Order: sequence, then structure tokens, then C-alpha cells
Amino acid sequence: MARHVIAPVAELPPGTRKFLDIDGRPIAIFNVKGEFFGLLNRCPHQGAALCEGPLIGLAQSSNPGEIEYTKLGEIIRCPWHGWEFDIRTGQSYCDPKRFRARAYSVNVEPGSAVVKGPYVAETVAVSVESDYVVVDL
Repeated sequence: MARHVIAPVAELPPGTRKFLDIDGRPIAIFNVKGEFFGLLNRCPHQGAALCEGPLIGLAQSSNPGEIEYTKLGEIIRCPWHGWEFDIRTGQSYCDPKRFRARAYSVNVEPGSAVVKGPYVAETVAVSVESDYVVVDL
């Protein structure tokens, strides 16, 4: 499993999403209230660009006539047929046993852990001896 650095956290404020291609896979990264989630940008129903749909909430009811609107901004609606998926898990609310969007784990890591890069300039040891600067080659 290869690691991919997506963006600084400041470039993806809460309520936004970023589209990218990782190893040929279209993926969207979402910031939901400071938590980050990744989802394959392909609806498992008929292949639409799922992550281009609107972010909505989930209407739930425990009793007739009582509707509670939960998970605001955590449900994505497919732009083609309106199928809804939880961006935290990929779970479908239309047919959860047959369809699930592929979810990817996303972490926030300190810059010092990921920005180091493979390119390192050659360094030379330098020391000071009796007021002379000396370079060892």
C-alpha cells in the first residue's frame, strides 16, 4: 500500500471536497466538520461520478409523523439517479445489501512526517578548529 500526500489541511476546509486520480482511480476527499474521508468517484449503481452530487443529510423516522434530519453534510446523492451513500462508510441507503461505494481511509499527519521527500542534497561535514573553518571531503 503506497501513501499519497493529497494537500495541506488548509487547502481543504470543512464542507469542501477535492477530486483527484490515484493510480488510475477517480477519488474524492471530503472534509466533514474537520474529519476527512475518501470515496471512489463512481456510483456502484450505474457508474456516475458519484462525488459530484450534492451533500445532504439523512431523514430518519422512529414513529409515524416524526422525522429527524441527521448526518447533515455526510450523505452524498448520486447526480444521475439520486442514490444516497454515507461518505464515512460508503453504505447505500437505497439498497445496502447489494450496493456500497468504495471508501478509503484518510489520515491527517504532521508535515514533518510527509514532506521530507526523496530528494536530499549531499551534505559535507564542517567544523571549526582554532578559528579556521575546515571542510572535510
